[in-house]
Amino acid sequence: MAPVTNGRIVFNAIPDGYPEPGKTVVYDTTQTIDLDNVPLNGGILVKLLNLSIDPYLRGKIPALRATQWAAFTLGEPIDGYAIGVVVRSEKEGFKKGDHVYGGLSFVNYTVVTNTASLRIIENKYNLPWSVFVGAAGMAGKTAYMAWKEHPHAKAGETLFVSTGAGPVGSIVIQLAKREGLRVIASTGSDEKLQFMKDCGADVVFNYKTNNTQEVLEREGGIDVYWDNVGGDTLAAALEAAKLGARFISCGMISGYNGDGVGVKNLYHIFAKSLSINGFIVSRLYHKYDTQFYNEVPRLLAEGKLKFREHLWEGLEKTGESILAVQKGLNVGKAVIKVADD
Repeated sequence: MAPVTNGRIVFNAIPDGYPEPGKTVVYDTTQTIDLDNVPLNGGILVKLLNLSIDPYLRGKIPALRATQWAAFTLGEPIDGYAIGVVVRSEKEGFKKGDHVYGGLSFVNYTVVTNTASLRIIENKYNLPWSVFVGAAGMAGKTAYMAWKEHPHAKAGETLFVSTGAGPVGSIVIQLAKREGLRVIASTGSDEKLQFMKDCGADVVFNYKTNNTQEVLEREGGIDVYWDNVGGDTLAAALEAAKLGARFISCGMISGYNGDGVGVKNLYHIFAKSLSINGFIVSRLYHKYDTQFYNEVPRLLAEGKLKFREHLWEGLEKTGESILAVQKGLNVGKAVIKVADD
């Protein structure tokens, strides 16, 4: 077989604020690859199928502040969670046709020699492969694992979820409802309100057209807060928190592309005996990964957990989708379909 174009997404420039499509990252088609003869060096050749576009990617784009993620390198491909299929293998345990999930370069074809972070996916319920970078992937794991680990919620308590229509927040709503909690959920657009209702939320609102603190106080306060945004919403949750409330800090996207809003009422932490747990989901894999794959794909296939996807077609759409996620314009889990199986 003649060499084929090997498209890739390259980190091109550090943005001042929001990432800019076609500038911050660019789609490069200057390289080719000989699929039959490229050396594998004991590894596997992976064809990219679906990419997960997540808020944390902004933290890998160097800025003025350090983050917990290794930064992308200028002039080199970016990487993230993805599903791919093995084209060739010299690695024991991997064979042609296996579908793998984990951190992969945003390149059409990649030789992977260190496969420690890749998991072979057994799609027992014939879910679309895109689901394994969303509700059955890192977003679903984030909701499922941290819900198992941190809130210690009880039936009858009230949970507040920010970004409740997102791929993490929407799963959190459903997990909480399965355990008998009352759920308040917020989002930034009216078109997303119905999805939160469909997921079971008891009270939904648009934080851009409603005062978050007033809503929370009107509903009687909160026992658990799942925070995806930080800033003013976190401040409102602190005001509305009941004695002994538990806060789960999953993300703070309001500050990812600028300085954000400072929270000035942190005294509620000691005044109300609050507990706050932050987490990075990969640090929970060792405890919950097997349980997650045994349970969540089945619930998704049975329709007992709802999910929505916002699909972009083509690797070249990466820059556009990254910006959409940072601005909250995606309606559902942001996924790029790179290629068919």
